[in-house]
Amino acid sequence: MSFLRVSGTKIVDGEGKEVTLHGAGLGGWMTMENFISGYPGCEFQIREALAEAIGKEKSEYFFDKFLEYFFAEPDAVFFKSLGLNCIRIAINYRHFEDDNNPRVLKPEGFRHLDRVIEACAKHSIYTIIDMHTAPGGQNGGWHSDAGVHIAGFWKHKDFQDRLVWLWTEVARHYAGNPWIAGYNPMNEPADPKGTGLVQFYDRVYAAIRSVDPDHMLFLDGNTYSIDFTAFPDNAKDRWQNTAYAIHDYAIYGFPKSPEPYARTPEQIQKMRETYKRKRAWMDERGLCVWNGEWGPVYARREYDGDQTDDINERRYNVLKDQLDIYQPDKLSWSIWLYKDVGYQGMVYVSRDTPYMKRFASFLERKFRLAVDAWGTNDRYVKQYYQPIIDLIKDSVAEPNRHLYPPIWSLEDRVARLSRTMLVAEYMVKEWADTLKGLNEAELDEVAASFKFENCLKRDGLNKVLTDHAASFKKLS
Repeated sequence: MSFLRVSGTKIVDGEGKEVTLHGAGLGGWMTMENFISGYPGCEFQIREALAEAIGKEKSEYFFDKFLEYFFAEPDAVFFKSLGLNCIRIAINYRHFEDDNNPRVLKPEGFRHLDRVIEACAKHSIYTIIDMHTAPGGQNGGWHSDAGVHIAGFWKHKDFQDRLVWLWTEVARHYAGNPWIAGYNPMNEPADPKGTGLVQFYDRVYAAIRSVDPDHMLFLDGNTYSIDFTAFPDNAKDRWQNTAYAIHDYAIYGFPKSPEPYARTPEQIQKMRETYKRKRAWMDERGLCVWNGEWGPVYARREYDGDQTDDINERRYNVLKDQLDIYQPDKLSWSIWLYKDVGYQGMVYVSRDTPYMKRFASFLERKFRLAVDAWGTNDRYVKQYYQPIIDLIKDSVAEPNRHLYPPIWSLEDRVARLSRTMLVAEYMVKEWADTLKGLNEAELDEVAASFKFENCLKRDGLNKVLTDHAASFKKLS
């Protein structure tokens, strides 16, 4: 079997035949995320809190079982049945090195990642390894697992040195494996100057190529994978065998949509223009484009009641129309998300499982408090935070000035600092204490809630993907 590679604007196999990668992101697994996995705050916070609540040994047992059950061969079989051929695996650097013992590879770091890559390969599914977190945080999001809104990675060279070292180890470990489509060195970088990102890409490219000359690289644009203005004009020769990653989330797929999605020509055109704008830099230079993340979030009956079906039908239509926009370009993409506790995943944990029963009231309160940043609906708490926003607007010289990243409005910043960080911090211990008193067998049952056989399928979403796979195959 041959390696996939970039040829001009296309991904091709060893015979030069075009290969289009259609798949999903395996988030919430080796990088756990609050809205995916059901906890508040950041992963390192809940891991520390659970160790304190039930002891280090039991805590490590629970999280190891969680990793074992979250993705296994039945998941790969189902994934392949939808006509998909690639999984983007989000990983956290903390699995491979410790902040207090940097540049020392943890012997167990590759165990679960090897297992999942092998399960996918067995069913002819390519994988892309995505470094979803970086030491110090490459952006101010919860998914960088840093716990702050300032991206420290760009401020401290040692963080950068450590990630270059880690990628050398990862690439060395997987060199020679053709079922790995390639490496995504950094998820959603947010470098205020942009030049630091280019310098990092130069370094990580050289480091990976020194041990692995074969695998493709997938380089995200700056500012959450939407901005390529600081990228070099000689990128094609500078970073060979490389695709460039956009993240094309459509506003109509989220609660903050300016209007309900009705598939009007104007709405479709707006999505098309946004997509074309994001990829324009690559198109002007004849480079390969990969949409590394995209897709709506979905209503849940326990929170959205009688509106659930109508909301979700509109979201499925957003999905369909984005696929129609991508089709003429034969775009490779990875939808976000494969599995979660019920907000965006292709499959989601059943409400009848021990995990969902045990955390049901906690999850409902977390939703009402709008503690998670992703796709949040602040209808229950907006009135409490509006005075803070008004105070800032009335009291500072330039309240509408765009701080970096400019995609965060004043309202977004207040929400991130006050709700998704501060309120979440106060809820972390409560999440951990919910598992107090359980023995290993009971902890195993809770973790097993994430097994494929204990999950439900989001049929509307999966039908859209299956139908598209069938139509794409005919056109190809």
